[in-house]
Amino acid sequence: MIFVNFKTYENGTGEAALKLAEICHMVEEETGVEIIPVVQTADIFRLAQKGFRVWAQHVDDIEYGQYTGQILPESVVAAGARGTLLNHSENKLTLVQIEELLEKIACLGLKSLVCAQSLVEGEQIARMKPDFLAYEPSELIAGNISVSASRPEVVCEFVEKIKNLPVLIGAGIHIRKDIERGLGLGAKGFLVSSDIVLAKDPGKELLDLAKGFNEI
Repeated sequence: MIFVNFKTYENGTGEAALKLAEICHMVEEETGVEIIPVVQTADIFRLAQKGFRVWAQHVDDIEYGQYTGQILPESVVAAGARGTLLNHSENKLTLVQIEELLEKIACLGLKSLVCAQSLVEGEQIARMKPDFLAYEPSELIAGNISVSASRPEVVCEFVEKIKNLPVLIGAGIHIRKDIERGLGLGAKGFLVSSDIVLAKDPGKELLDLAKGFNEI
């Protein structure tokens, strides 16, 4: 599977988010690789109403009440989200917050993909049993070198020690070889963003990455 994080890029906002979700769907149909758009809260309903399976970029550890500006987990469920990303390097949480949120969103039927910047953090989060765990070192995000190329030994160790969860990897994923290499190291999927969202031809770029699954 490939999670495409639209972040708050202009190319992944509003009507542009809808077009990008259509591209994700077309690539999924052509390749059989599950492609999941991870979108801003404001775009969840827009995409879900069109039948797209979408995830939220974040939710906050809050209940109904006086929490202006925060993201209520129940609201993204009502909007149509199927899951949520948590603890991305651009929106870090404490371990206590992660644990409390995982318990809450599980009760709501939301799937979870939690990011970890290190093996130590990953092992701590794995004990909380999210649905997916992603190794994504922050210093490589939006860079030109993929995590599978620069940290293969860490990816291998991550996969070896986190045996009870599907492990994804992210940061610097740009070419089909990055996918092939990551799968060879034991990753089950990938978290990508700028390489797709900012591409001149997102469909071509995403298709090339997805075809990496067929080479293994």
